[in-house]
Amino acid sequence: MQQLTDLVARARADADGIGSAPPSPRVIPIQPALPLTAPEGEVARILQICNACRYCEGFCAVFPAMTRRLEFGKADAHYLANLCHNCGACLHACQYAPPHEFAVNVPQAMAQVRMQTYHDYAWPAAMGSLYEKAGLTVALALAGGLALFLVLAVAMSGSLLHEPLAGNFYAIFPHNFLALLFGAVSLFVLLALALGVRRFWREVSPANDPGNAPAMAGVRGPASAEAAHDALRLKYLGGGHGEGCNNEDDRFTLWRRRFHHFTFYGFMLCFASTCVATLYHYLFDLHAPYALTSLPVLLGTAGGIGLVVGPIGLLWLNLRRDPAHGDVAQRPMDRGFIALLLLTSLTGLALLAWRDTRFMALLLAVHLGVVMALFLTLPYGKFAHGIFRCAALLKFAIEKRLPSRLQLGAD
Repeated sequence: MQQLTDLVARARADADGIGSAPPSPRVIPIQPALPLTAPEGEVARILQICNACRYCEGFCAVFPAMTRRLEFGKADAHYLANLCHNCGACLHACQYAPPHEFAVNVPQAMAQVRMQTYHDYAWPAAMGSLYEKAGLTVALALAGGLALFLVLAVAMSGSLLHEPLAGNFYAIFPHNFLALLFGAVSLFVLLALALGVRRFWREVSPANDPGNAPAMAGVRGPASAEAAHDALRLKYLGGGHGEGCNNEDDRFTLWRRRFHHFTFYGFMLCFASTCVATLYHYLFDLHAPYALTSLPVLLGTAGGIGLVVGPIGLLWLNLRRDPAHGDVAQRPMDRGFIALLLLTSLTGLALLAWRDTRFMALLLAVHLGVVMALFLTLPYGKFAHGIFRCAALLKFAIEKRLPSRLQLGAD
């Protein structure tokens, strides 16, 4: 116990930059190669305590990954923060959690560093500050402004209320115009996300260690399959024991995982609907509007329902969650993304339901404005967490297949 106390005292002094007393001979002073920010320093301090305790070693991927390290530099803090799924289980299991003087709160410390990584790896770099501003108010204002702009454009070119057009959206906005507009935005979103995660991967990649080079070729395939499997199942939202996350207290619930599944697969069904409609248009020369029983409409409807159920559930959990389970400063960003997803699905379903009425042009303009706002904020909002987390899961799957150089606790 005394060794743990000495280690914590030294780690706290290193992280805070205080304390001039010489280190205890029983403690190896750990100095990171690069200076750490305050959130990164807090993660390093906490993980040194966790590495001495290891009570939570079987909870999730973070703790096995932690045991392969003696020091926690900038890249390690970024990697482990994005590997953390913020389930909250370790907080309630920890004997050193607040109000203990060690003040170990892994979910909160990791959440703060995750936000920093989104900012640090944003592309273009100047856009990184948008993560701090992409809150609920900004999301709603952007969606409202773009929707109003399109409504006014429709009103100036004709009438918002018109004779039924049999659901022909292209009578309002030409197909080529929509394809060019959303195609350009989509390409920018993909480029921004790809360059951001590429910078992240270059920093945390196991290939950075020359000693791993001989074994890397044989593990990439199985590791990629495992990482994809864990991401699609949201394995680590099971709390490490399959009973779920903690939300407003220490009770476990699987609803956070379920609502994430509704949201993710709803989004993917809507994406699949768009892809199928594109194939219909360009490959089979079948043009919208499509029948209610057609594949694009069925996929889009199922996806829209998922994007209603999932975001409503996530918002409900977010409003009830204990502040100790995460970073309260990120809640506006979380809720802004949830609101845009929900508005996208609601306006899309409304457009489908009333596409054969005189209100179709108005509903189309509002829906396109909301969708454009969602697309523009994807690289600089909560959506980014899924991309970085998949990269962290891939690193974990690769790393655990490589020999550990520490072998601590192997006996």
